[in-house]
Amino acid sequence: MPVLNEKAYLERAVETVLAQEVDGPVELILALGPSTDGTTELARELARRHDQGHEVVLVDNPQADIPIGLNRAIRAARYPTIVRVDAHSELEPGYATRALATLSRVRAANVGGVMRADGRSPFQRAVARAYNSPIGLGGGAYHGGTQEGEAESAYLGVMRRDVLEEVGMFDESIRRGEDWELNLRIRRAGYRVWFDPALAVTYWPRESWTRLARQFSATGRWRGELVRRYGRGNSVRFFAPPALVVVLVLAAVVGVLQVSGILTGLWSAMAALVYLPVIAYVLLVVVVAIGPGGGTGWRDKLWTLAVLPTMHLSWGAGFLGGLIRGAHDTVDTSRLGDRNTPLP
Repeated sequence: MPVLNEKAYLERAVETVLAQEVDGPVELILALGPSTDGTTELARELARRHDQGHEVVLVDNPQADIPIGLNRAIRAARYPTIVRVDAHSELEPGYATRALATLSRVRAANVGGVMRADGRSPFQRAVARAYNSPIGLGGGAYHGGTQEGEAESAYLGVMRRDVLEEVGMFDESIRRGEDWELNLRIRRAGYRVWFDPALAVTYWPRESWTRLARQFSATGRWRGELVRRYGRGNSVRFFAPPALVVVLVLAAVVGVLQVSGILTGLWSAMAALVYLPVIAYVLLVVVVAIGPGGGTGWRDKLWTLAVLPTMHLSWGAGFLGGLIRGAHDTVDTSRLGDRNTPLP
């Protein structure tokens, strides 16, 4: 479990992991980044509290990067199966037992389930609804798939350690999308990545608009970097948000040219066709917001109207930046307060 500034969520996350009933020895390894909110102190207290029974092991992750923390935790691990967990999520009862059984039954290298986003505030609940909706993050099986089978990637993942070591573990040069890239290498090595909808993990999204925008911008930028590196290995669905951004920019340019009188007549009428996908997108967001997918009450629906475009446009703009210039040292600062670097 990589951990950074998760004081409000860590204790519950640890409890749901240690509550898993597994026929065999278990250890929980926390890779601690340089938190500033008291998370490290809480982690040490949890390790002391659980010094009997399940062992909680702490390893340092001063770089604060998720793949580095994951690799350090895996190297410190003693057992042949790695269950990746997250400090911002909670495992459903029976998750580990079911995942281990599926891993053996289908002879997979990695098994994952459904990310069930949830929220504690109107804004966070709006983000959760977007996560759970095909309109928000549609395409990935783990965002709401119901059919068990081979998959492109796995949310979190229950993995065979020998396969991880064979393919080189997590790529420490990738700061976002490291799970997708790992699963690509696993599949290219001839192993199965499997989706089991009976597995469920509760995920708590970002709690504010600015944090959400920063998270999705960084994620989109790294997806653009992954397209630069792996080309056709990326799903077509990843190109929808950047296409939306391009269409919006073109529509704005056409509007300026029309208002200024530079674009007139037949050319103006033809160029106006660029407004159609924009209108369709706006109508789609409005329909989702005012319908059951927008929650209950005007406050929930207004937040949905704000959240969906924020996710799409932040991700799409970040993608274009990553595709054109690369991700370089881009980091997700959404858990780092007002700071722009991953370290204090």
